Formats: sequence, structure tokens, C-alpha cells
Amino acid sequence: MKIKYLLLATISGALVALDQLTKMYIHTHYHLGEVYTVVPSLFDVTYVRNFGAAFGVFSSAAQRFREPFFILVPFVALIVIIFILKGTKDTQKLQICALSFIFGGAIGNYIDRLRFKFVIDFLDFHFKEIYHWPAFNIADSAIVCGVGILLLQMLFTKSPASKSSLVAKDGAS
Repeated sequence: MKIKYLLLATISGALVALDQLTKMYIHTHYHLGEVYTVVPSLFDVTYVRNFGAAFGVFSSAAQRFREPFFILVPFVALIVIIFILKGTKDTQKLQICALSFIFGGAIGNYIDRLRFKFVIDFLDFHFKEIYHWPAFNIADSAIVCGVGILLLQMLFTKSPASKSSLVAKDGAS
């Protein structure tokens, strides 16, 4: 088995396991809306059911749109990630890890959608009563980290075309 597929299975598998374990703990030990303060005025564990996408986007959309959308889109995203991974070299470990984070996060939230028709969120950051970030979960964190790594890699990695143009300019001097 190629290393990239082994990394995908290992990283995304570990993320899905951690995500599902934390969500099941919240689901079985907390009442909906229950809050446990971890750091006063900064961080709570709060049981929230998210019927929308990340940070509640589309949560107020009609159910006949929302449910098929959230069943189809993650499935398509998983297939796209596999195709991107297929074209990735085994030596591109950072990109493989980033794709694995996104893949694992997508599966973690997809499991919730299939089981409950909502996603369990519980990580609740806020600044006193002034600012409140929408609650999220381990899967959401993995997706954001994976996308962030890919964006940083795109911004700070020189493309092969720019490297070859530098070589051509240096050779012409």
C-alpha cells in the first residue's frame, strides 16, 4: 500500500475516532444546551445541535433542501479528496496530512448527519459577553486546520513553473 493511503487511513481514522468519542460523551452526559465552564469568560463545553454547515450556515434553510444537501455534498467532497490524493506524490507529506485532516473531519461530521440529521457541537469559545464564536467540534477543527495548511502551503511554496523561470534567468546572467 502506498504511504499516502496509509497516512490517510491512519490520520483520518484517529481523527474520526477522537471526534466520535468526544461527541458521544457530550451526547450521553450532557443535556441539550447544558454548559460546563472550563475557563470563565473564555471557554465552555456546551451541548449544541447544529442543523447547518460550519458555524450554523444554512441551519435556517428549508429541511427539504438542507437534509439532501448535507448528505450529498460531504460524499462528493470525500470523493474529490481521494482524487486529489491520487495525484499527490508520496513525498508531499504536508499536503497528504492536510487532506487527511479534511477527510477525517468530513467523515466525523458525515457520521453525525447520517445518524442524527444534525452535528453535535460542544467547543464554545467566547470573550465575556462581548464576542461569541459559534460552537464547533473536533471534526470542524480538523477541517479548518487541513484547509489552513493547504492555504499556507499554496502561499509559501514556489510552483515548479516559478522555480524553472528562476533557473532560466540565473542561467542567462
